[in-house]
Amino acid sequence: MNNISLLQSISGLLAGIALIVILTARFRIHAFFALLLAGLLAGLIFQLPLTDILTTIKTGFGQIIGSLGLLIILGTTLGLILEHTGSTTVLAAYVLRQTGTGRSPLALNIIGYVVGMPIFCDSGFIVLSGLNKALAWRSGVSMVIMASSLATGLYAVHCMMPPHPGITAATGVIQADMGRVMLYGLLIALPASFCGYAWSLYAGRRLPAVAPAAMETDTTPDTLPSVRMSVLPIAVPILLIALRSFFTLGQTTLSLPLQLLNLAGTPEIAITIGIALALLGMRKSQGDGFRKILQEGAEKAAGILVIIGGGGAFGAILAKAGIGAHIAGNPAITGTGILLPFIVTAILKTAQGSSTVAIITAASIIHPLLPALGLHTPDGSILCVLAMGAGSMMVSHTNDAYFWVISRFSGLEVKDMLRVYTIATLVMGIVAMLCVYLLSRLIL
Repeated sequence: MNNISLLQSISGLLAGIALIVILTARFRIHAFFALLLAGLLAGLIFQLPLTDILTTIKTGFGQIIGSLGLLIILGTTLGLILEHTGSTTVLAAYVLRQTGTGRSPLALNIIGYVVGMPIFCDSGFIVLSGLNKALAWRSGVSMVIMASSLATGLYAVHCMMPPHPGITAATGVIQADMGRVMLYGLLIALPASFCGYAWSLYAGRRLPAVAPAAMETDTTPDTLPSVRMSVLPIAVPILLIALRSFFTLGQTTLSLPLQLLNLAGTPEIAITIGIALALLGMRKSQGDGFRKILQEGAEKAAGILVIIGGGGAFGAILAKAGIGAHIAGNPAITGTGILLPFIVTAILKTAQGSSTVAIITAASIIHPLLPALGLHTPDGSILCVLAMGAGSMMVSHTNDAYFWVISRFSGLEVKDMLRVYTIATLVMGIVAMLCVYLLSRLIL
């Protein structure tokens, strides 16, 4: 490990990233196999024995799955229950009543921000696409404005806030405090979401306002939960995790109430409490679908976990190169601070399309560099994760599956999507990174 030269380290890193981009973006190879092959290629460039490469890959895969597997599965299941019970529809209707139909693009942006907390952005957009079309029809606002406003609200929290898989995995790899990442990420996502809406409104007004016919939803008012029962499964876990972080951080001895809070605020326990609250909102007629939800949650989480495991394997190989030790004395790199995690993640995201793959890969690259970047402190690790979250927003275009979900479910042309939504994600990433920088001035 100590005999790996700087040239080998950089060559292995660049070759691994290039292979990931080529396999996922050009040949549409599943990200897990791309990450696995990238780790193998980097290991060969580092001139590691094949047995060492295999052992390192298995260790890296197992460690990241062990630390994050339960959290990802529970978070995925919570989102599916909220979809199944109609809680997302209830929250959407409530926000719309507060803002009014005349502000329907802003309402959709807020709805996306709220609903996107527990639900993946692509699932959230599909669930809310009927409401999106109905509002476009009622308000006469261009569909590209409506769709982009909703999409950016969902996208902001997806990139910035655990328990979404990418930033959750990055938090685990960087070993940052989950509660504070969640709280700061939620706050930073707010201006990013609003700026995405503002750009959508500005750019979309130059395009023809083509609104589709209203669509009927699958739910009926008598089967939907109340607003309170819809918001509790989202609000309670976030509150518990945040309170645990702030009240128990750095304390060696805890009173009984704080011990209970420390237990309840553990992310896995908090999300389990959210699942229990979501189940209370289920009607008896929906009970038959519970087993199906659990099966779907496990299956959907499995697809995410293999990508996260692949990222852990790739990161473990990169750690063998000792890149951090090689460049620790290079002021041109160490002087970039939180800018380097942002740039690396943004390049990966733009090149290969997946925010999750981009931030997991970036976390593997940046982790050994934390001391050299001056980000090895608890606050520094949080800022590093948030900077990577901001980078994972830039730039969503034709190689991003979410781009096509928006286009397909809204009936939008690619050229209109690129002019409005894609540029909106660029604006969002820059705004989010500015917020991270301002936060760094306050806490470092």
